[in-house]
Amino acid sequence: MHTNNISSAPPWFRQRWPWLLMAGPAIVVVAGFITLWLAIDSADGLVADDYYKQGKAINKTITRDTNAVKLGFAARLNLTTDGRLQLTFIGATPEAERLRLKLHHPTRAGFDREVLLARTPDGSYTAAMPSINTTRWSMTLEDEALSWRLTGDWRAGESSIALGRLK
Repeated sequence: MHTNNISSAPPWFRQRWPWLLMAGPAIVVVAGFITLWLAIDSADGLVADDYYKQGKAINKTITRDTNAVKLGFAARLNLTTDGRLQLTFIGATPEAERLRLKLHHPTRAGFDREVLLARTPDGSYTAAMPSINTTRWSMTLEDEALSWRLTGDWRAGESSIALGRLK
């Protein structure tokens, strides 16, 4: 007579295969909760709540760009060896004592920086370079009255940036 000794088999939780089969779905569930946490905790930097107002404001921005061209403004921004920004105008120079330079991060508004450039006796403008940690920035130079603006792009490693249309 043949007898099966079933009681000698170890219980299921001591087997390797059930745990391997359950590991895949468990990892997916944990990854889903991590993704949910990241989605709730992170801000949507590119989504604007007032997109309609921003769209209407584009005409004012275009007017400021046109005013800079009419006034003959173009500039070169240099990063000096001592870590300062030096702005030199080519052609016409504004009479303002201070100018505002905005550094816009391409995707995260929380990283944006603003620098006030002070006029020096030789007619250029200077300020300390803020600490920044990414490789590409959009720059906007404007007067405090917001009547004109010059724009340009800066990539890490460049020591000179053109703002506006250089001749």
